[in-house]
Amino acid sequence: MRYSINRTDTADSLLNRMILNIADRFGTENAFDVLDKIEETVNLLQDNPYIGTKPKYMVLNRQGYRVLILDLTLVFYKVDDLKKEVMIYAFVDSRINCTQS
Repeated sequence: MRYSINRTDTADSLLNRMILNIADRFGTENAFDVLDKIEETVNLLQDNPYIGTKPKYMVLNRQGYRVLILDLTLVFYKVDDLKKEVMIYAFVDSRINCTQS
C-alpha cells in the first residue's frame, strides 16, 4: 500500500521561499529544475518511505525524523506506518539561508 505524502504549512513556506531565492540568484530555469527534482524524489517516498537516512543529530533522530538528501537540498520528514503517511516538515537548501526574511 502506498503512503500519502503531506506537507506542513512551514514546509510549504520554506520550499516556496527556497525556490524564489534560487530563481533570484541562479535563474528561473534553475529554480524550476530544482523544484522538479525535489517533487520527483519526494514522490518516491510513497512507495519507499524509509529511503531517507536517520539524522546525525540525536535530538532529531529521537523525535523520529528522517532526512532525504537531494544534492544541496535536505528534506526533513516523519513516517507514520499506522496512517500510511509521510509528513514533510522542512525543506532546507544548503546554498541559501532560507530563514532570512
